[in-house]
Amino acid sequence: MFRSSLSAIALMSSAAGFAQDRDVPIAANPAITEAVEDAIDQEIVITGARTRLPATALPMSADVLGGQALDDQIAVSGSVIDAISARLPAFSPTREKLSGSGETLRGRSPLYAINGVPQSTPVRDGSRDGFTIDPFFIDRVEVIYGSNALQGIGATGGVVNQVTVEAPKTDGVSGLALVQGTAQDGLDGEALGGKIAGLVGYRGGALDLTGGVAFERRGIFLDGNGRRIGIDSTQGDIQDSDSWSVFGRFGFQLSPTARIELIANRFEMEGRGRYVTVNGNRITERPTTSVRGNPEGVPAANRAELLSASLTESDLGGGLLSVQAFFSRTRDTFGGSITGTFQDATIAPIGTLFDQSVNNSRKVGGKLSYERTVPGLDALTLIGGVDLLHDRTAQSLRATGRDWVPPSDFFSVAPFLQGNLKLLDGKLRLAGGLRYEKVKLSVADFTTLAFYGSRQVDGGKPAFEKLLGNGGVVIEPMAGLRAYASYAEGYSIADVGRILRGINTNGVDVDTFLSLEPVVSNNRELGVEWKRGALTASASYWWSSSKLGSLLVRNPDGIFDVVRAPIEIEGLDLALDAKLPVSGLSIGAAYAMTRGRTDSNQDDKLDVDLDGANISPDRLNLYASYARGGLDARIAARFYLKRDFDLIAVEPGTAGQIAAEDANSFDGYTLIDAAIAYRFGKNRVSLSAMNLTDKRYITYFSDTRPATGSNTSDSTYFAGRGRTITLGLTREF
Repeated sequence: MFRSSLSAIALMSSAAGFAQDRDVPIAANPAITEAVEDAIDQEIVITGARTRLPATALPMSADVLGGQALDDQIAVSGSVIDAISARLPAFSPTREKLSGSGETLRGRSPLYAINGVPQSTPVRDGSRDGFTIDPFFIDRVEVIYGSNALQGIGATGGVVNQVTVEAPKTDGVSGLALVQGTAQDGLDGEALGGKIAGLVGYRGGALDLTGGVAFERRGIFLDGNGRRIGIDSTQGDIQDSDSWSVFGRFGFQLSPTARIELIANRFEMEGRGRYVTVNGNRITERPTTSVRGNPEGVPAANRAELLSASLTESDLGGGLLSVQAFFSRTRDTFGGSITGTFQDATIAPIGTLFDQSVNNSRKVGGKLSYERTVPGLDALTLIGGVDLLHDRTAQSLRATGRDWVPPSDFFSVAPFLQGNLKLLDGKLRLAGGLRYEKVKLSVADFTTLAFYGSRQVDGGKPAFEKLLGNGGVVIEPMAGLRAYASYAEGYSIADVGRILRGINTNGVDVDTFLSLEPVVSNNRELGVEWKRGALTASASYWWSSSKLGSLLVRNPDGIFDVVRAPIEIEGLDLALDAKLPVSGLSIGAAYAMTRGRTDSNQDDKLDVDLDGANISPDRLNLYASYARGGLDARIAARFYLKRDFDLIAVEPGTAGQIAAEDANSFDGYTLIDAAIAYRFGKNRVSLSAMNLTDKRYITYFSDTRPATGSNTSDSTYFAGRGRTITLGLTREF
């Protein structure tokens, strides 16, 4: 794990940047890194950014988890999202399900990307954007903290950018193979899982080719008491599932300074459909479980396809040109039920109609940027460019062919300009810039479901324009000591699909009904870092506010709706890493505190806490690691701390439902993970354990979500995974 400071400039990722300068080092994370050279300090470049400036010039926080550390953490945790959640205290506990709804970074939703290509669906958020590529094809994950509009829509909490594997560095054929098995206590047959994957690369002069396949089968999950964990039959689950992934890259070096690259990826995860859910009981604290059965409909599934082309020229008129074009397509299939929302007396008697929804999204976009120092003023670096995005999304009902969310087109054109000025021989830097967002949504005429009254809705083309700014300062008074302050605006829009599908009155026109006004989050941060000798430490205080926020509120059907209300969030991040006198031994700690408030009754007063669907608990991470020769080992503890929610009673049916007067408090829990590995020649064998003490716990999201007495609440009272052992063998060739 690595850490550095980034400015707003560094948030403008492009796939083109990932193929260049592969051997440039990345800054060390003071809390978590185990093997970073002492010499990595002043001239570190974040390769996932559209800037060649060193990270020391950039006033914002980022973490990078990559290499063997990423592979080992994925072996422990099971996925990229679980891996970064385990390592980074500012990231909320995951749901341990296919859906990422309610998983936040610094109390807000992050933007997921692959090589800078957004994976989110802003019009109708399917919350599957964390499962769109197999982690075997990921070289590192860049987590950029805090709101910033320079990455585009959706990065109100930050950015989780997954950078794909590197191109071969030497001529000839090379590759990597993985065989992996997973089991829970007692080697229970139905809980067994396995993975096999391979990657082959070829380089011949200016040409390089890479291709790979991966297949993983996951068994049923067991909690700390050895009981089956309930399947999330609606939102989808990763247990009892199969996933397939294919990855390819073509690269060609046009000249010593110019490169073109084409990347393709296809990922699919599908439930095997062998279990049905048995409701738990919140009152008696009996978690939801599963029994063998044949659920109606097709199992929940997720399919994602990506095609990206890029061109970089590092010496065009003395500057760096980056151009990227991409096509992305996702299909999210959700589980079915005989919920009241799907009933229609013209199709079947009320209470008998089964259906399930499918979210289809297609994105086409491009990114262009150019960076260079100003002639005659070498201390000033400017970056300018434009980002384009067209997203078309619709949500339909699979069994009956009805539209739940009508086809909706999102268009965005966003030119930007950034600057970075070096003063006092680099001891002081000023950074800042502007991004102009011009957004339009196009919705045709449609009819809502019978549940909402079969309302005829006139389509429309609501739009908005917004100028979003950022700025910051970096001070480095002495070697090893840095301080920074920054301000940045990020934006998103409320889940338009949820709003449109819930229209239940006549005479609605989308142009006048739908407020497309963006959720603008204002992020401020103060930070200080020390890196000298064997000790690395950092501290940052941040606060974020939005006058028109976007909250998730569960309705009686168990489906989350969107409430617009002001939000204020603040937090403190601390990290410490020390290399001990014993060769190869390191210890570290990281802490994250988050507080969030909102307006429950629209009286312009922040009077209630954000609940567990919108904010994470305070958390402490401790670790110790040892690496010497071919042996490396790590043990880490995660302390999720107790949290009580300050809630008030409100009028039913109002925005104050966010108070959820019967929501549970959170008692906290502690999880311990461990891993050990040994490398011999080109082989490496690893053994890891998640939840080493076999702790029985209820996941944070399940424990803190509102419990209104509805049956749905008991059906999603999920326990977390018990002790899970993974044995893996990798071989390079």
